[in-house]
Amino acid sequence: MSNLSTPLASKNIRGIEAPPIAEAMSWINTGPSNRALINLCQAVPSYPPAEALANEIRRLAKLPATSLYSDILGVLELRQELAASLSADYRASISEQNVAITAGCNQAFAVTMMALCEAGDNVILPVPYYFNHHMWLEMLGIKPRYFQAIRDGNTAPMAVDTADLIDAQTRAIVLCSPNNPTGAIYSPETIADFHALAAQRGIALVIDETYKDFRTDPAPPHDLFNRPRWGDSFIQLYSFSKVFALTGYRVGSVTASPEFLSELEKILDCVAICAPTISQGAALFGLTSLAQWKQEKLTVAKEKAIVLRQAFTHPDLDYRLLSAGAFFAYVRHPFEEDAKAVAKRLAQKHDLIALPGSMFGPCQEQYLRLAFANAEAGVMPDVVARLIESQAA
Repeated sequence: MSNLSTPLASKNIRGIEAPPIAEAMSWINTGPSNRALINLCQAVPSYPPAEALANEIRRLAKLPATSLYSDILGVLELRQELAASLSADYRASISEQNVAITAGCNQAFAVTMMALCEAGDNVILPVPYYFNHHMWLEMLGIKPRYFQAIRDGNTAPMAVDTADLIDAQTRAIVLCSPNNPTGAIYSPETIADFHALAAQRGIALVIDETYKDFRTDPAPPHDLFNRPRWGDSFIQLYSFSKVFALTGYRVGSVTASPEFLSELEKILDCVAICAPTISQGAALFGLTSLAQWKQEKLTVAKEKAIVLRQAFTHPDLDYRLLSAGAFFAYVRHPFEEDAKAVAKRLAQKHDLIALPGSMFGPCQEQYLRLAFANAEAGVMPDVVARLIESQAA
């Protein structure tokens, strides 16, 4: 990675670390190797979009309307279909008036924070956190306040740990479930505890549920959408990128009160006006036509997690698996070195790329994140074999 800087950039931006994925990719050994690189760096499905979806995108590309802006909050039919899908998934009544379509879930988070906060406000983040959430808060001059989500190997955060962090400048608590980076899936009770605290203190609970489709339990992840006036204290973020293998198409959503979305609309109009129209069409096709394909891919993802957990039971392995779910596993490494040194050595000497826990917040030097969805199930034993190999280095 280049360390070049420029005085033209703001002090805020210059003080933020470079994008972690790009840095990790720079560690790859470019010398000759007799084995394939295993890349567990970034959460990308290991398969392409459905062929029927690719055909639909070809059809959409030929329509004159596809080259035009959509409504700022998104194509109405997509908002209606997503509202119906969320209503079925959460056993709730959600309207298209509660839904805004964004250019990916990162934009969903970005505009939500801009609508909620001003520079000098603070937002509470569990550690480990998703690094792009943290980066964006710092860019806006919003102060992250941390609490440790890992206790005695348990990766579920506790609402009680956040109560003393809330003050007059606190605007939100942010959760991500299923979690990036740990893969942990928070229980409905855990989420309810955080919501009760947020509602009591007059702040927002913002939950990034990008990976909700990959949870193991078909029951609703929580009942917040069924609470009276849920939009007063709850905002949900979502992405179509993983479930329909559309990472490069950049299409996500914010589900919130109509009043909040009317404020969000002002920001969206200035940021990108609307999510790409062709991407919205792809997401709409996924919701209406790919139920069976989606289920097949979810089954594959669950099988990968099962095989990974089994591989980590190897008696010679000193790495400890803390949690694994959706796309991610969080692992405790056995070395005295910091996590970045371990991750670099894995990349350069053992042809295995993972992200160090230090990229996900303070006190994470003993951990690595494995984005195992990138690989096929049959690769998981080889992942463990290379980790064992690294123990003798």
